[in-house]
Formats: sequence, structure tokens, C-alpha cells
Amino acid sequence: MSQETLYWDEVVVQDRAFRLAASVKGVCCIGLPPGQSADREAEWQQDLQRLAPGSEALRAPERVAAYMRELDEYLRGGRTSFSMPLDLRGTSFQLAVWRALLAIPYGHVCSYGDIAAVICRPRAVRAVGTANGANPVPIVVPCHRVIGKDGTLTGYGGGLPLKEWLLAIEGVHVRESARASARR
Repeated sequence: MSQETLYWDEVVVQDRAFRLAASVKGVCCIGLPPGQSADREAEWQQDLQRLAPGSEALRAPERVAAYMRELDEYLRGGRTSFSMPLDLRGTSFQLAVWRALLAIPYGHVCSYGDIAAVICRPRAVRAVGTANGANPVPIVVPCHRVIGKDGTLTGYGGGLPLKEWLLAIEGVHVRESARASARR
């Protein structure tokens, strides 16, 4: 069996660096801007190895240029939908959640409970949150569009300021919960 190769590149928008990796099937990972990490490169490689164990990751701008262009256009407010193919890898439950996320229109939000209802698992709200957090292709699979049932911002892998920024690109302004504001 041959080793899988993932191709990746990075785009920087407003001092935020986003990375995107793709297999021959499509986009499989988007890395959000780093938090306090001292070794971002090692973390990126670990993320890709978790996603595709034993794969080789090559920085190859020419292989992912069309995908990077779409991501860049979205981040600059010039794109409202994506046409890039996806190579989503997860459990059947995660894939169901991620498909439901793809159905959330640009400029709209919904709750974790809404997603649980869409996938016909209304009592699986926490599991939906966990699957949302495991989404390897944030932004394109718009997990940032999921908020608390009380209408406030809730957790996000890239941090609440990034979630707030992404929603603002789409013209959505959501209030933070008192708990989230206190942690900032």
C-alpha cells in the first residue's frame, strides 16, 4: 500500500494565518490561527498525522491554489459559498453532524440542539458539540455558525474572538455569554 500525500499551504488575512491541506480527493483539514503555541509547525504536522496516519505532508501551493483562493476570498468577505471538494474523515455520527453544518446558510446561525434535531438525535446535544469541535475543516464546514441555545457565542477551537470575527464577516453579530466574557 502506498503512502498518502497531503498537500498544503497557508494564507494570512488580517494577521491571522490559516492553513489548508488536501488529499487527491479534496480538502481534508483547515488549521486555524494559532493561540499561544510555541511550535505551530509541529502541531500542524501532528494534526495531519491524526487525520491521515502515516501520510506525508508537502507544502505545495500549486496543488491547493484553487482551494486557497476560495478560502482567501471568504476571509476577505468576497465569497459566500465554497465549491471545493471535501475529503471528510470521521465516524458516521461526526459525518452526519458535519453534513448538517454544511446546510447552515451563510449569514445564519443555529444551536447545537437544532443540529441534533436535524440529524434525528434530539437528545445528543453534547455529542453534537463534541463532533462540532472535532470538525477538521472549519470555515468550509461552518461550525462557527453554531451558537448556544440562548443565542450567545459558545466555544470554538480557534477561540471566541476568531468565531466572532468569522461571524462578523457574514454580517452576524452574536453576544457573548457572561462566562465567556469573564474568561477573555
